[in-house]
Amino acid sequence: MAYLAPAEFVTKMVDAGESKLLMSTRDTLIRAYMAGAILALAAAFAVSVNVNTGNPLIGALLFPVGFCMLYLMGFDLLTGVFTLAPLAVFDRRPGATWAGVLRNWGLVFVGNFAGALTVAVFMAIIFTFGFTEAPNAIGQKIGSIGEARTVGYAAHGAAGMLTLFIRGVMCNWMVSTGVVAALMSTSVSGKVIAMWMPILVFFYMGFEHSIVNMFLFPSGLMLGGHFTLMDYFLWNEIPTVLGNLVGGLSFVGATLYATHVKTAPKRVLA
Repeated sequence: MAYLAPAEFVTKMVDAGESKLLMSTRDTLIRAYMAGAILALAAAFAVSVNVNTGNPLIGALLFPVGFCMLYLMGFDLLTGVFTLAPLAVFDRRPGATWAGVLRNWGLVFVGNFAGALTVAVFMAIIFTFGFTEAPNAIGQKIGSIGEARTVGYAAHGAAGMLTLFIRGVMCNWMVSTGVVAALMSTSVSGKVIAMWMPILVFFYMGFEHSIVNMFLFPSGLMLGGHFTLMDYFLWNEIPTVLGNLVGGLSFVGATLYATHVKTAPKRVLA
């Protein structure tokens, strides 16, 4: 599968982070829009599989198809740039600044949200025949997910917020591992196999992914979920984004950089 050694693929991670900071606003937004749209479609697909089969594992096994598609086409998720963009600053690449990192994160957030919202509207139309009928079984399921993962957390107060945040951390530990996995091989099959594994883990475990939620919760509101837009932002999206940032950067980006780029000197045996 043309596997690259860690020192090689971590250097590619830094290169990727630098390229994202130098990318034009136009290209950053287009790539983020398409990433959000494809991942949203994959989420709708996985929920459809869950409802139709009654087996969440099958949906989790199939969900990574969207993640693989978008990364093979060179599109960007917020969860990925949380991990990659800061590495260019850590490595002191020319022109890499924290202002550039924040610019990249902001543009990717906007693009991802727009793409996911587009698919949310499309799927809400499909599930209700253009809002002329009550949501079908899949639409009802999406609405119930929105309720459980907003007001469900709120019902537990601070403990619910902590749980939400930790689920966001765990999510991007796995998702960013998937992002890095795409750099571990030079073959399409190698990239797909490597990406598939951590994405399967995150989805089946019910961790919180900020871009998937950009689809689930707006569509849930359109499909009759009993929660508000404020519930969505306060009791899901904002804590999830923060958790995703901490998880991806601390458990994947900074860790790999510290041990494979800034490698400590080897011990000298007496």
